[in-house]
Amino acid sequence: MTEGAALPVVLVGAGNMGGAMLSGWLDGDRDGSSIVVIDPSPSAAITAKLAEKGASSYPSAPEGMVAGILFLAVKPQMMETVLPAIARLVGPQTAVVSVAAGTTLAVLSRHLGDVAMVRAMPNTPAMIGRGITGAYANAAVTEAQRRQVNDLLAVSGPVEWLASEADIDAVTAVSGSGPAYVFHLVECMAEAGRKLGLPADLAMRLARETVSGAGELMRRSSDDAAQLRKNVTSPGGTTAAALAVLMADNGLQPLFDAALEAARTRAQELGQRS
Repeated sequence: MTEGAALPVVLVGAGNMGGAMLSGWLDGDRDGSSIVVIDPSPSAAITAKLAEKGASSYPSAPEGMVAGILFLAVKPQMMETVLPAIARLVGPQTAVVSVAAGTTLAVLSRHLGDVAMVRAMPNTPAMIGRGITGAYANAAVTEAQRRQVNDLLAVSGPVEWLASEADIDAVTAVSGSGPAYVFHLVECMAEAGRKLGLPADLAMRLARETVSGAGELMRRSSDDAAQLRKNVTSPGGTTAAALAVLMADNGLQPLFDAALEAARTRAQELGQRS
């Protein structure tokens, strides 16, 4: 596997995020024989899909293999252990893609050399093909490699390319951690409904379906979020009364400002520690 076109896509780590990307690749029109997974204990479902599609799996990096695109989908705290063990997979034509939060390109370069590298920040809806990914490529990444990486990431949802590696920390705060904010919004709405006298399970069903339905409406609509909000809000009505609280000077916006600043600061701290 030394010729450019024959170099495989190698995925290191087939857990939740890696497994989601892998499923997208294998369920699409990609040739399974061009995909290699390195994971000491892949799930039974992953193992079965690899066998069905003709993809290869190894518990550790095999000798003599060089990756075309090397995806690193292991936990950030495992990187210092994993990187030396997979360095043999990196050659002059390899593009390394990391989806590990807080692992900087400087850390990757320290172990893998000054090669083409991309930092990517997907989010958990990628597991159902509805995620969004922010990505930054260093100067060594060619246009052809960027297109390849974009196609591989796009199986999980849209890809937004960033001008600076530092922007990854802001993306982490907005969309990387963002699903948790939405889930907590559902918890808060349901709890508020319970306090209004609704049974807890009914309040949760109402909140859950409202948020997921509103999200799907926003996805399908050509209107922006502000216009969709206005469409629901009758002057002097119930929605307007609630929004007067949520949009007050001490309402949601300053809370989100503080929350996302805290998330970005933590992402920066993790990058400095790595």
